[in-house]
Amino acid sequence: MHIAITGNIGAGKTTLARKLSEHYKWGVLYEAVEGNPYLADFYEDMARWSFNLQVFFLNSRFSQAQKIRSMHYQSVVQDRTIYEDAFIFAKNLADSGLMEPRDYQNYLMLYETMTNTIKAPDLIVYLKADLPKLRRQIQKRGREFEQSISDKYLLNLNELYENFADTYIDGTLLTIDVNNLDFESNSEDFQHIVTQMNKTLGYR
Repeated sequence: MHIAITGNIGAGKTTLARKLSEHYKWGVLYEAVEGNPYLADFYEDMARWSFNLQVFFLNSRFSQAQKIRSMHYQSVVQDRTIYEDAFIFAKNLADSGLMEPRDYQNYLMLYETMTNTIKAPDLIVYLKADLPKLRRQIQKRGREFEQSISDKYLLNLNELYENFADTYIDGTLLTIDVNNLDFESNSEDFQHIVTQMNKTLGYR
């Protein structure tokens, strides 16, 4: 069983992945944030580092997908998917003029080559969060390089996430509105998510 958690920056993906891993006794694979050699530079100068960062994330996500495939019958929850890299983050940078068209096309060719060899998750859980929720979460976790992210950047990403959720056809996608949930501290809110997942997966 491969479950993937998607959502904008600050939506709560890492927290939910950790809690689901603990609840179901699944393995967990986190996004490569700590130790990422491009992330801080990217937020200082997006145009300069956009291609480098996206290729780094693409390679990291592809490596995770290969690892998941090699795990066979083990269940795992993944923090963010390879699809978001191409259709949300890289697309947003290209649409905003922060990634050169030739770099974006090169990136997409690499993405297509990689995704032709991997299998889609059994379930994608999309954490839907509006700007005020994202801002509160970003401020709460206190990563210095994230504090300069503009509202426009987050809103553009949200629009692309909504489009992704509406058009995803490679598997099952469950949308959970987390604007009024605190699943990290409130057990009832976490159980609400578990109940929705169990229903979608056909668990009792």
